[in-house]
Amino acid sequence: MPTRLFDYGLAAASGVLLALSFPRFGHPALGWIALAPLLVALSRSRPQATGVLRTPFALGLLTGVIYFSGTLYWITRVMAVYGGLQSWVAVLVNALLIAYLSLFPALFAVIVRRLVIAHGTTALMAAPLVWVTTELGRTYLLTGFPWVLVGYSQAPVLPIAQLASVFGVYGLSLLVAASSAALAQFAVDGIVVARAFSASAKATADPPKPWRRRAARVGGPERAALRKRRARAAYPLAIVLAMILAVAVWGSRRVARSEWTRTGDPIRVGLVQGNVDQGEKWDPARASAIFQEYLRMTREAIAQGAQFVLWPESSTPFFFEEDRPGAEMVRATARNARVTILLGSDQVDWRAEGSKRIPDKYYNSAFVVRPDGTTAGAYRKMHLVPFGEYVPLKELLFFAGPLVEAVGPFSAGIDPTLLPVNGHPTSVAICYEVVYPNLIRQFVVRGSELLTTITNDAWFGQTSAPYQHFAQASMRAIEEGRYLVRSANTGISGIVDPYGRVVAQTPIFEPAVLVGEARFLREWTFYTRHGDIVAYASAIMTAVALVLSRRSRRM
Repeated sequence: MPTRLFDYGLAAASGVLLALSFPRFGHPALGWIALAPLLVALSRSRPQATGVLRTPFALGLLTGVIYFSGTLYWITRVMAVYGGLQSWVAVLVNALLIAYLSLFPALFAVIVRRLVIAHGTTALMAAPLVWVTTELGRTYLLTGFPWVLVGYSQAPVLPIAQLASVFGVYGLSLLVAASSAALAQFAVDGIVVARAFSASAKATADPPKPWRRRAARVGGPERAALRKRRARAAYPLAIVLAMILAVAVWGSRRVARSEWTRTGDPIRVGLVQGNVDQGEKWDPARASAIFQEYLRMTREAIAQGAQFVLWPESSTPFFFEEDRPGAEMVRATARNARVTILLGSDQVDWRAEGSKRIPDKYYNSAFVVRPDGTTAGAYRKMHLVPFGEYVPLKELLFFAGPLVEAVGPFSAGIDPTLLPVNGHPTSVAICYEVVYPNLIRQFVVRGSELLTTITNDAWFGQTSAPYQHFAQASMRAIEEGRYLVRSANTGISGIVDPYGRVVAQTPIFEPAVLVGEARFLREWTFYTRHGDIVAYASAIMTAVALVLSRRSRRM
C-alpha cells in the first residue's frame, strides 16, 4: 500500500507540474520535467495477474485530472456567468470535459506501461512518441480540443520555440517529453544500480548471514556489468541534453538573424481593443455607444498611420450584412481614410418559405471592407468553441438546458477562405481556432501572406485563459513564418513577428488602440511544406511498438 500511494503521489506531481508549465501562474522550465514523476511511477509498478493495466490507467487519469483542472478551471466561470447555468451544474459540465480530456494521459500511461513490461525501462524513451500520439488524438477526436499541448509551454522561450518552424508544436512536445523520459530512465536505472551496489557492499562486509548470500555473489563480472549499466543509464539523458542544447543554439542564431523582419511589403496595422463587458455587449441601450466608440478608436488608429484596422470578434452590436445604416458608417470610415477594415460580426443564411425569409443558419464571421467601402469577402469560423458556440452531446447533457439556449444555433464554416488586404491574400482565425495548427497551415498553403486573428476573451475574466490563448496564437507565427496580428475585445491584442517575438501588445481589460508594423511574407517554413509529419510518424511508431510488445510477451 505505501508503494502504491507513492506512485499516486508521483502521478499527482506530474499533473501539478504540467499545469504549472503554462501561463499565467506557471513557468516554461517545469514542462521539461513534468512527465518524469509519472514515468517513474509507471516503471515502478509491478505486473500482476489482475490490474496490469488498471493501475497505469488510474495513474494517468489522475495526472490528467490535475493537469486539465489546473489549466481549464476558467470554463466553469464562463458557463456559470454567461451560460445561465447554476454553479453546481457548471462545475459538473466542466468536470465531464476534464474527465474526457484526462482519458488521453490515461491512455498514454497504459501504453507506456505495456511497453515497459515488454521491453524494460529502455522503453521509457518511447514515451515521447506515445505522448505526441495522444496529443494528436486530442486535436481531432470529437472535433478536437488541442488546448495547452505540452509544446505550447515553450512559446515564450524563443530559442527553443524555433523548432516549431521545422516540426510544429508537436515537435516541441516531442522534445519536451523526451527530457522527462530521459530523466525518468536515468532515475529508475540509477536507483536499481545503486541498490545492487549497496547490497553487494553489505554482503561483502558480512557474508555469512544467509539472507545476504545472493548479494554476496554480486562481484567481479557482475559488478562490472552494473558499472556498465550505470554508465548506459546516462546515455539517453546526455543525448537529449545535447539535442536541447543544439536546438537552443540554432534557435538563438535564427532569432538573432531575423531575416524575415526585413523582407516583404510592410503595412501599418491598427488594433482596436474596445474592452466591452460581455454583459453589455448585446444590451440595446448600450449598442449605439459601443459602436460609436469603435468608430472613434478606428479614427484614432488611422490618425496614427494605420493602413489596416482590425476590430475584435463579434465587435458590431448588429449583423453587419443586415443593418445597412450601421454597415454604411463602417464603409464611410474606410472610404474617407482609404484604409482596409477587418471586423467580426455574426452572419445569417436565409431560406425562403413562401413569401417570407426565415433564418436558416448563423455563422461567427469576419468581414473585410476595402478602402473604397465595398465588402471584399467574408470568412466563416470553422472550429466552434465547445460549450461556447455549440454543446457537444447536448442530447446527453440534458441538465445543461440553459447553456444550450444561451449558446445558440451556430454553424461551422467549411472553407479556409482568404481575404484580400491591399492586394495581399490574408487569413483570419476567429477565437480559439487559432490553436489548430493544421488549419492555419492550410491558410498559408493557400497563399496567406499575413496571419490575423480576432477574438473576444471577455468571457474568460481575470483568469489564465487570455494569457494561454495569446501564447498559443504566437506559436502559429513561428510555425508558418508569418507576422500574426491579433485584435481582442478585452486583450491581449498584439503583433507577433515570424520568430514568435511579441513586437507590441496591450494590457488586459483596458480600452486600447495599438498601431505597429507588420509585413506580408511569401516564404515557406519546413513546417508549412510538410505539416505535422512528426505527429503522424509518432503515431505510426507507437502502433509498431505496441505490435512488437505483444509479440515479445508471447515469446
